[in-house]
Amino acid sequence: MVYPGIQRPPARARRCAVSVLAVTALLALAPGRAHAQQAGGVTTLTRAQTEFTLEQAVAAGLRSNRNLRVEELELERAEEQVQEAYGGLFPDIDGTLTYQRNIMVPEAFLPAFIFDPNAPPDELIPVRFGADNQWTAGISINQPLFDGRVFIGVGAAGQFKMLQTEVVRGSAQQVATGVRLAYYNVLLAHEARRVTENSISRVEQTLRETQAMNRAGLTGSYDVLRLEVQLANLRPNLRRTANEIAQTERQLSLLMGDDQVERAGAMGALYLVDTGGNNDTANRALLDFVGFRGAEEATFDELFAAAMEMRSDIRQARLQKELEVVQVKLAKSELLPRLSAFFNFNLLAQENGALNFFGESPNQRTSTAVVGVQLEVPIFAGFERLNRVDQRRVELRKAETRLIDLEQQVRDDIETVAADLSEARARAEAQQRAVGEAQRGFEIITAQYLAGTSSRLEVTDAELALRQAEQNYALAVYDYLNAYATLDLAIGVVPMVDPVFQGSTRRADAGAGETGRDRGIDDTERAESAMGDRSGEGEGQ
Repeated sequence: MVYPGIQRPPARARRCAVSVLAVTALLALAPGRAHAQQAGGVTTLTRAQTEFTLEQAVAAGLRSNRNLRVEELELERAEEQVQEAYGGLFPDIDGTLTYQRNIMVPEAFLPAFIFDPNAPPDELIPVRFGADNQWTAGISINQPLFDGRVFIGVGAAGQFKMLQTEVVRGSAQQVATGVRLAYYNVLLAHEARRVTENSISRVEQTLRETQAMNRAGLTGSYDVLRLEVQLANLRPNLRRTANEIAQTERQLSLLMGDDQVERAGAMGALYLVDTGGNNDTANRALLDFVGFRGAEEATFDELFAAAMEMRSDIRQARLQKELEVVQVKLAKSELLPRLSAFFNFNLLAQENGALNFFGESPNQRTSTAVVGVQLEVPIFAGFERLNRVDQRRVELRKAETRLIDLEQQVRDDIETVAADLSEARARAEAQQRAVGEAQRGFEIITAQYLAGTSSRLEVTDAELALRQAEQNYALAVYDYLNAYATLDLAIGVVPMVDPVFQGSTRRADAGAGETGRDRGIDDTERAESAMGDRSGEGEGQ
C-alpha cells in the first residue's frame, strides 16, 4: 500500500513475529510493570501493563497523540487568520497624544514692515514660532469603502481554514490507522509466543513418552536425543517473543500518547478469530471495528467513488486548488483602485514657562477636524503586480496537475488493497481448515508412534506441520485485519475519526460504550451516498 504515511509492516518484521512459533494463550493481568516468572520450567511473561480494547486505544490516540495536537494548533492559527482578515472590513481607529518641550523655540526672520509700516523694506526681525511646551492630541478614523484585497482576502482566509481543517482530519485518520495497525502488531507478537509455547508443550510431551519407551526398550536413545535437541532449539525463542511483545506494546503506547502507560496491552487473540462469524466479544470487536461496511462485496467503481468523495488527500488537493484560484484573484485585486473615507480630529495647546497640562486658558488651545474620501489608483510598479498574478497562475496549474496525479494514485491504491483484502480473507478461511487437519494429523501420528507403527521422524514432521499451520492462520488473520484498516484509510472512511473530530466524542472517556460500527456510521453513510443507494450489506465483515 502506497497511501502516504501508512504502510504495511515489512515482510521481514512479519516473518520475525511468526517464525518464532510461539505464545501462551491469554496471559494474566496485574497492575504495575511487566515481569517474568517461572511456570513449569518455562519462563512466561506476566502482562502487567494496562490492556485496552481497540476502540479505547484509537480514542486515546485521537485524544492524546502529539502530532495530531500540533495539527490542531495549526487549525487554531487558521481560525485566527480568518478573524484577522475580517478585521480589514472594519474602520481603523487610531489615537495619538504627544508632548514636546522646545529647549530652543524655533525662530524665523520676517520683514519688519509687517509689524511696523515705517520700517525699511530690507529690515528683518526674528519671530518665534511656538512655545516652550507643546501638547497634541488627535484621533483618526479610516474606513475602507472599496478594497478588493480586503474582500478577497477574507475569502482566502476562509479557504485556508477549510484546507487546514481537512489537514487535521487527514492527520486524525493517519493516527487512528497507525494505532490500529500497532494494535494488530501486539496481537501478532502474542500469537508468536503462543505458537512457540504450544510447540514446546507438544515436544515436551513427545519427549516424555519417548523416554518412557526408551526405558522399556521400545525405541533407541537417538530418538530421545533428537527430541532434546529440538526442545533446546525452541526454548530460547521464548525470550525473543517476549522482547517482541514488549517492543510492540511500547510502540502502541507511544502512538496512543499515553504518558501513564509504559506498555499498552491488546485484547483478543488472532488464533481464535473466525472470519466466518463465530467469535467471542473481544474478537468480534476486532472484526466490527471497520469504517467502510461491505467493502468486500463492493465493486471497484463503488470503492473508487467513495474514495474520491471521502479520502482526505483528495479533499486537500481540491481545497488547495480552490485556494490557488482565490490567490489568483487576490493577486489581481492589487490592480484595482482602493476607495476609503477618513476623519481626523486634532487638539493643539502651547504654553511658555512651567508645565501646565494643555495650558491655562482657551486662548492657548486650538483644534482641527477634517473629513473626506481618498481614492488610490495603481498605475505602474515595474510590472511587479502583473508578475505576481502570473506566479499565482503557475501555482494553480501545479495544483491541478497534482490533483490529476493523485486521482490516478487512488485508483492504484484501491485496486491493490482490495486485492489484498480478498486474498487475506480467502487465505484465512483456508488456513483455518488447515489448522484443524494438521491437529488431527498430529494426534493420529502420535497415537501410531505410541503404538509402534510410526517413526519419531513422522511425529516431528506432523508437529512442524501443525506449528506452520497455526502461524499461517494467525498471519492470514493479521493480514486480513491490516488490509481492512489500510482499505479504510485508502477510501477515507476511518472509524471514530469524523465523530471525534467534530467534537461529538472528544472527552476523557471517549471509546466507551459504542461499537466501531456505531462510531463509523457518519463516515460510512457519507461514503455510501457517494456510491449510490447501497444498503450496507456485509455489516462490516
